[in-house]
Parts: sequence; structure tokens; C-alpha cells
Amino acid sequence: MTLGLGGGVGDMEAGAGGELRGSGAAAGAGGERRARFVENWCCSWAGQLLGPNPMMARYLYALIFLVTNLLAWSLRDYGNSALAELQRLKVCQGARYCLGAEGVLRISLGCFLFFFVMFLSTVNTRKMHECRNSWHSEWWPAKVVLWLGFTAVTFLAPSPLVQLYGKVAHFGAGAFLVIQLISVTRFIMWLNDCCRSEMTQKRCHLQIQVVSIATYVGSLLGIVLMYVWYAPSTACKLNILFITVTLVLVQLMTFVSMSSKVKAGYVAPGLMGIYVVFLCWSAIRSEPHTEMCNRKAAVATSADWVNIASFVIAVIVIVAATFSTGIDSKCLQFKNAEGESEEEDDIPYGFGFFHLVFAMGAMYFAMIFVGWNANQTMEKWTIDVGWASTWVRIGNEWLAAIVYIWMMIAPVIWKTRQVGSSAET
Repeated sequence: MTLGLGGGVGDMEAGAGGELRGSGAAAGAGGERRARFVENWCCSWAGQLLGPNPMMARYLYALIFLVTNLLAWSLRDYGNSALAELQRLKVCQGARYCLGAEGVLRISLGCFLFFFVMFLSTVNTRKMHECRNSWHSEWWPAKVVLWLGFTAVTFLAPSPLVQLYGKVAHFGAGAFLVIQLISVTRFIMWLNDCCRSEMTQKRCHLQIQVVSIATYVGSLLGIVLMYVWYAPSTACKLNILFITVTLVLVQLMTFVSMSSKVKAGYVAPGLMGIYVVFLCWSAIRSEPHTEMCNRKAAVATSADWVNIASFVIAVIVIVAATFSTGIDSKCLQFKNAEGESEEEDDIPYGFGFFHLVFAMGAMYFAMIFVGWNANQTMEKWTIDVGWASTWVRIGNEWLAAIVYIWMMIAPVIWKTRQVGSSAET
């Protein structure tokens, strides 16, 4: 009995020891799996941050662009005391506001030079294995030094050169707006084509109809609100003209889209209607706040938190618009290249076009920070205010409607010409 008990106890201890060893082995295996997971995760992120990853690189370029915007704003609103001792910046007989505007132009010039150099060094890059992909996606310490160097050098440039850049920046900013509106219009048309596909019509017919009606009604509601807010009396003739032309453009785009030869549906004109109404609203909001027909803007400036929030949102929108336009390198490709197919080692977006858009975006943010006029007074925490800004946005709205209508009717015209030429032959 004693031996049996001893053997049972020994067996129990052996079994317990085996269980402990088994649990220890399981714990060890689990620890190894966790260690491998952490190692793989760290290596994956290190590869994305340190390796040639163009998808990650575009966000870092956008961060540089955002920091440049904030630096330009700081110099405009709070840089007068810091720059007061630099006599060469006083091109307006000591006017502090013009000094701040010139500081914006200098920061913009440095940003433009950086992205233009990047454009020259990456244009026509086609494959991921090219060394220019490594330059675009890596070498961040060198590129940060290059960016800071260009920014610093601009403060040594003579004032006439900076003023000349300010005049050239008007054209660069205008080109940026044109490319941006083409990109937005192409996206709306692509979305409309997706909604008109047979599969989407079968699965989401009701949802498409709801979105179409909502966008069209929303654009009309926006027009009504603009009449109420910005045209309270018949004395506001210019605002009435802007809003009425917008109403006509919305109806014209809808008529063209729904014509028997185009048959584009309601989604595209509804979204374009929202877009042009937004452009008209932003144009009227850009009018000087002293205008009696722009009381809504005057109310906004009386509340500091509203004004600051609007400014922050506007800066974020500038960066986002530049980023989204920069990665859309096909927005100017109106005809698809035949016989070309994407390969695995093709770059995900056009590097040269990306940097060129950011270079023009540098000119654009300079213009909206100074109200398209380096000699006017800009209040703190304001952006894109002045009559020049108003007319630029109105012209952008009308051009957007013209581009959309042309994109709608151009295929019909080309098809008619092809039929006519084939009939003649």
C-alpha cells in the first residue's frame, strides 16, 4: 500500500510536472508568436517610413506644405515685429501690413522653389525601380534641409524680385484653380458613370435617385439662402447678379445633362450644382466685410472663435485640395491611351505632376493669404478677402460650369463628326 501510494504520488508529481512543462512550452510558443508579430509589425512600418514608399511620401509632402502655410500665416499676422528690423523688406514706406504680405510672398517663393526642383528631378519617372523613385520617396533629411534652405534664401532676395514673383504667382494660382476644377469635374463625371452602370442601377437604383434629388434640391436651397442672406435689398445688385447667374448655370447644366442626346442623368448636374453654388457662396463671402450686402461675413468676424475656426478649415481645405489634385495626374488626359496597360512596377501616380501642382499650390496660398493683392490690408485670421478674390472665385465658378457643359457635349459633337465623315467616304 505504501509503495502504491508512493507510486501514485510519483505519478501525480510527474503528471503535474509534465503539465507545467507543457504550459511553459505553450507560453514560450505564445511569447515567440507575439515577438514575431511585433518584429514583423515594426519591420513593416520601418519599411514604409524608411523604404521607397511613394504612397507614404505624398503625405509627408503634404505635411511640409501645411507647415509652410502656417509659417506664411504667422508672418502675415504676427511677423511684423520680427521683421521690423529688416529694412529691405519695407517696400511700402514702412507699411506694416505690406511687410506682412511680402513675408507671405517670400515663404511662398521658397516653397515654390522646393517643389519646382522636385518637379524637375522627378518628371517622366515611370517605374518603381528607377533611382528617381528613391529620391521622391526617401532622402527626407536632405529634402528638409533643401526646403529650409530655399525658405531662408528668399529672405535675402531683393524686394523687386519678390514683387515680381507676386505678379507671376497670379498666373500660377490661376492655373492651379483651372487644374483643380478639371479634376473635380472629372471626378463627378466618373462618379456619375459608376452610378449609371447596369450593376449599380440594379443594386442601388433607389439610393441613386434619392442622392440625385437631394443634390439638386440642395443646390436650389443654397441659392434661395444666398438671396436671403446676401441680397436683402435691391441695392445689392452685384450679389443679385452673381446668384442669378448661378441659378441659370444650374438649370443649364441640368438641361444639357438631361437632353436626349447626352442622357447623363441627375447625379452629375446635382453634384455640379452643389459645387458651383459653393463657389458662388465663397465668392460673396470674399467681398470686403464693410459691404452692407455682406452682413453675414461681418457677423462672422465679430465672433473670434467662428473666425478662427473658419480660417483653420480653410487652410486644411487648401492642403487637401492641393493633395487630391496632385495625385490625380490623369485629370488632364482627356483621351485614354490605347494599347497601354498598367504593370506591377509602374508608379502609382505621376511624381512630376504631383510636385508641379504643389508648386502652383504654393503660388495659390500666397494669393489667398494676401487677397490676390499684396498692397491691401488683411485682417488677422482672414483668408481670401477682397474684391480681387471675389472676382477670381466668380470666374472660377463660371469656368467650372463651362468645362462641365463642354465635357457633356464634346462626345456628342465628336460622334456626329465621325458619322458625318464616314458618310462622306
